[in-house]
Formats: sequence, C-alpha cells, structure tokens
Amino acid sequence: MQPVKIAGFSVLALLWIWLSLTLLLSGGFNFKNLFLVVASGIIIFVPLWKKYIRQDK
Repeated sequence: MQPVKIAGFSVLALLWIWLSLTLLLSGGFNFKNLFLVVASGIIIFVPLWKKYIRQDK
C-alpha cells in the first residue's frame, strides 16, 4: 500500500476512534451505543479492507 493511502486510512481510523469514544463516554455504555459503534466500524472499514488490504486478486 502507498504511504498516502496508509496516512488516509490512519486519519480515518483515528477520527472513528475519537467519535466512538465520545459517543460511549457521553451517551453511556449501553447496547444501543455499542451497536452504533460496531455497525459504523463495519460500514466504514470493511469496504476499505476489501479494496486496499485483501490480496485475493
């Protein structure tokens, strides 16, 4: 992977972690908030993993 893609992926991951922690700390740790964090992680990172990281080509 190119350094620019790694940097973009890292920035996106840090932003997602920051927003997830903000949600869990401000809204409380319950099933709804945990579901939102997991679902948003799947929506954001699975397509990126399939496109850039997986080596099935």
